[in-house]
Amino acid sequence: MDSARKSGPKRGKPAKKYSQAARLHDVIRILEARFGATVDDLVEECAVTRRTVYRDLDAIRDAGYPLVAQREADGRMLYRFITGFRKIPPITFSLDELMTLSLCRGQLDFLHGTPFADELNAIFGKIHSSLPPRSVAHLERIAHSAAPRYQGARDYSTRRGVITELRRALLFQYRCTLHYTPPHRAGSAYLVDPYTLLVYDTALYVVGYVHNRGANRLFLVDRLDRIEVSEQRFEVPEDFSPDAVTGDAFGLIDDEKALTIRVRFGRQVAHLIRERQWHPSQIIDEQTDGALILSLTAAGEKELLSWLYSYLPDVEVLQPESLRLAFRAALEKGLKGAKKVRPVASR
Repeated sequence: MDSARKSGPKRGKPAKKYSQAARLHDVIRILEARFGATVDDLVEECAVTRRTVYRDLDAIRDAGYPLVAQREADGRMLYRFITGFRKIPPITFSLDELMTLSLCRGQLDFLHGTPFADELNAIFGKIHSSLPPRSVAHLERIAHSAAPRYQGARDYSTRRGVITELRRALLFQYRCTLHYTPPHRAGSAYLVDPYTLLVYDTALYVVGYVHNRGANRLFLVDRLDRIEVSEQRFEVPEDFSPDAVTGDAFGLIDDEKALTIRVRFGRQVAHLIRERQWHPSQIIDEQTDGALILSLTAAGEKELLSWLYSYLPDVEVLQPESLRLAFRAALEKGLKGAKKVRPVASR
């Protein structure tokens, strides 16, 4: 009886019969006239069900209104508009800013086929709609003034449904179950509070607290089979940072003890090392022959080895001995496999 009373309009108050458009107008008016309103407030004043209120709030948000949700001290969720949003002047862009936006848009081309790409296109559509035809043509020219290039880019269009649900969980802080299949192992289900979406080397990772493990974990979106989003909300800890997961890793994987590493890069590739910041702890020691020795403290042997192999033959691992031996063992294994391949006899 009590639950039925909470989920619908107040007993004794006749339900209003009007269109959704009229009802949305009423909800917007209520939110504008006050600092905000709870779902229960809107249920009572509009004489509709809680489900209808949530649907109306989603429609208002989708229409572009800056609707935010804020949890009060008593635990109630208050919905309101950003203060003074109607007085915000139109946003204008300089040519330099438009070029910067186009450059950033190009760097996200690897998201083709995902809802993120759709929204990015919608943003530029709004920019185009606010410009005269001549400026739109100029903007199209600017869009080609900078272009990205990727190698081994992923096809995220096959994960569109998963990414759509994952985005919903991230936006509204909904707890979810991730069905994840790591390489060479059977898939498992994880109950997760998703905290953030991490972008690394044109790949998407979701970082969050895994209840099954009692710790923060990292999941590659490519390996998510499906996601089940609940309506149960969670709070992101104030002290959370992605660094809590990546730690001292050279790349992303921090599942080992950090080691102090010294590597010599020959003169032919030294400039490639010198031009970048590979790790916050790195120290470069220039050599008289044009080579350099790079020192850093990091974890993640697999990622380190993969990086070092890309500079063969102008690279030598000096320390630690464990990394030096692993580097050599993998090279010998590769050479041993190459010897087994016999050349095809010509006719």
